[in-house]
Amino acid sequence: MSANLPQWIDALMQGLSWTRPDSKFFGQAILWSAVTLGFYFLTRYMHSRIPRWWIAPLVAAPVLLLITLIATDTSYTVYISGTHWLIVLLGPAIVAFAVPIYEQRKLIGQNWQVLIIGVLVGSAVAILTSWGLATLLGIDGILRISLLPRSISTPFAMNVSAVIGGIPELTAVFVVITGIFGASVGEFILLWLPTRSVLARGALFGMSAHVAGSHKAYQLNPDYGAIAGLVMVFAGILNVVAAPLLAMLLQRL
Repeated sequence: MSANLPQWIDALMQGLSWTRPDSKFFGQAILWSAVTLGFYFLTRYMHSRIPRWWIAPLVAAPVLLLITLIATDTSYTVYISGTHWLIVLLGPAIVAFAVPIYEQRKLIGQNWQVLIIGVLVGSAVAILTSWGLATLLGIDGILRISLLPRSISTPFAMNVSAVIGGIPELTAVFVVITGIFGASVGEFILLWLPTRSVLARGALFGMSAHVAGSHKAYQLNPDYGAIAGLVMVFAGILNVVAAPLLAMLLQRL
């Protein structure tokens, strides 16, 4: 790395395994970053006018990006080289999850036993069902491992995937699919469940559909949304902490 670069920039690029960027790199970064953000804000605006699940940014923006990449014959390697900084930002985003925990500290104090048991059971069920479904469909190897953290929010899921030997970017895709599906069917599931507990109903969205589920829960009831966000954070932290143990178990299988 060149001595002309400031020391902190040099360390950052080494940490991200980047070479010194050239004009072509910056061109790709500006182009694909602009396209990605443009599609996100476009679909967000459309979704605010037409609140349908298939127009939600998590669904429509990736589809538009995929169509654009195929139409321009652009490889994933070229795309990710220009938008990798967006993935890097997911790391600091984890810190922001401390906010809902602090805001709901009273609720945590009153129900911490139930929350811990629920998150433990929910995480175990999510991992086991992911493994079982993948095995049933004949999916194995790194693809099956990448599927395991699908039920926690993206920043946590990508970290867990990297620790257990999966592909973080692929895991992010599974997370989005899980979130959209859970948020879409969660409201209908509530109609069939006998429970009327605000805690249980909010936890259902947060544990099964993370960010998308929490957003849907807020639309149904602000109390549901607060609990869903709290459970989502707890599940993410638990899975990150337990990731090394899960990696050891996978090595023995």
